[in-house]
Amino acid sequence: MKTIRLLYPDYVSGGAGMETYYFGANLMVHILPENPDQPLVRVDIVPPDGRERNVDDGIYGRNEVLAGIRSARKALEKEKPDRIITIGGNCLVSLAPFDYLHGLYENLGIIWIDAHPDVSVRENGYPNAHAMVLGALLGSGESALRSMMRSPAFSPEDVLYVGLQGLHDYQEKFLREAGVNFRVQTDSFLSEEEIRSFVERYDHVLVHLDVDVLDAALFHSTYFANKDLVGDGSSGGRMTMEDLSSVLKNISDHADIAGLTIAEYLPFDEYKLHKMFAGISLLTE
Repeated sequence: MKTIRLLYPDYVSGGAGMETYYFGANLMVHILPENPDQPLVRVDIVPPDGRERNVDDGIYGRNEVLAGIRSARKALEKEKPDRIITIGGNCLVSLAPFDYLHGLYENLGIIWIDAHPDVSVRENGYPNAHAMVLGALLGSGESALRSMMRSPAFSPEDVLYVGLQGLHDYQEKFLREAGVNFRVQTDSFLSEEEIRSFVERYDHVLVHLDVDVLDAALFHSTYFANKDLVGDGSSGGRMTMEDLSSVLKNISDHADIAGLTIAEYLPFDEYKLHKMFAGISLLTE
């Protein structure tokens, strides 16, 4: 059973000025427990250069976004892993590994731990592809991302949202028309029994963890801890670290996890320190 760690520091899909995604992915490599049996495989992503990209056919930085997906797929096809730990970057990074694993395993469920549904399309007016990824995996979302998939789309009953917060009208419309069973979890999260009941239906599960499911007032390395960022107008998560730890342990104890994505880790303070030290000649010359 071959397990790899896929470092996929995509930042372009998060929109203009979001270089912290790249920094956060590379920092997350050092936060995860060391495991010499899980080789680190790097997706070929051009490092941040400070320039702003254009919105092309409704998607910000479209060509770079699609090139990143192709690079991720190429790396996976070369390595041929059985299990993938994807280290993002933003939420888009789940597209290639989840699609790849769906080609290996038929009876496969997705647990999407996120404050947001990630089912937008370009017509909704938000051009950043990180908000489009799950819709594409379901086969009825953004066509540019769907075209990158090689395996069948996931069925709506194969998705379980954990931590989902208030939806825009177009997001709710998409989920209802697609047939996804969802519950907004503003007042209470899914119970351990509900999560266990879902995972027991599958031979394997995929877990997508968006760090912004955490309450930004309690954990500050998340999108909504930065007051200058507005995204698509959605609100942030409400989970505590204890809530999230309990959810992950419950899944780990009762499911065979074939894929785990860690996305949207945005260590703003650490990135500011990095930039400050980069201005000291002793450290850079």
